[in-house]
Amino acid sequence: MEQLRRQLLRVAKADCTVLIGGESGTGKELVARAVHAESSRREAPFRAVNCATFSPTLLESELFGHVRGAFTGATRDRPGLFALADKGTLFLDEVAEISHDLQGRLLRVLQERSFLPVGSTRPVDVDVRLVSATNKNLRTEAGEGRFRDDLMYRLRVVPIFLPPLRERAGDVEALFWHFVDEVNAQNGRRIEGITPQAMQALRSYAWPGNVRELHNTVECAYVMGDGPVIQFEDLIPEVRGEPPPGGAHERSSESERGRVLAALAKHRGRMTSAAVELGVSRTTLWRKMYALGLRD
Repeated sequence: MEQLRRQLLRVAKADCTVLIGGESGTGKELVARAVHAESSRREAPFRAVNCATFSPTLLESELFGHVRGAFTGATRDRPGLFALADKGTLFLDEVAEISHDLQGRLLRVLQERSFLPVGSTRPVDVDVRLVSATNKNLRTEAGEGRFRDDLMYRLRVVPIFLPPLRERAGDVEALFWHFVDEVNAQNGRRIEGITPQAMQALRSYAWPGNVRELHNTVECAYVMGDGPVIQFEDLIPEVRGEPPPGGAHERSSESERGRVLAALAKHRGRMTSAAVELGVSRTTLWRKMYALGLRD
């Protein structure tokens, strides 16, 4: 991870396109934000979108915006993420899920640095750094005809691979204390230590959900435990070596995932509107998305 940190500092200053690969939950959006924060664009906007959340038509409007009357319900002009990220960074998560037609539009933006909002005939110039992420092999996707090879080469000027947490067990303890600092900032229970048995369980676990799962584990221990020290009993059953709950719980999780995805699609990825739709706060929605595997 120290090697990755040094690589990120070099990449951030180069202002080239970056493709981040790795399993779900390895922290690809965190890396994208780090690239932006260390770049000359740090004072400009950082915008992010999960390309798998939208249908091709909605994603086109989300990226490029639309003009009034472009389609039914378009009652006013609406800027897309490319316009909103001008002079800054646009992060495309799950970029391999973009439709073939939309891939062509994305390639033209990279080549010409301009785009047409949906329904418009007036091009909009834009200066955006593109950082993309995928848990698929884009070379394989291109070789099998699912992804344009010319776009792949434009997106992966600098490829960065995030190894799964099980391959860097030495990072578990450092990440654990990083997440403890985050939950301590909530001004509730303050964690100051962890028992040796609990730490050994964290080190021994395979972490199939990667960094996201570790983050959720710390949050759960923070909420469910008591006192300043995390106990073995505060950890989730999987980490303790017990079978996870199944049956109704799994069906409930799938139902919750469907509700969240439907709300995000309805409101075109706008977190605040989706949170209102679900009757929760924006912060709670973020946590739900992490827990359901919808965000890195």
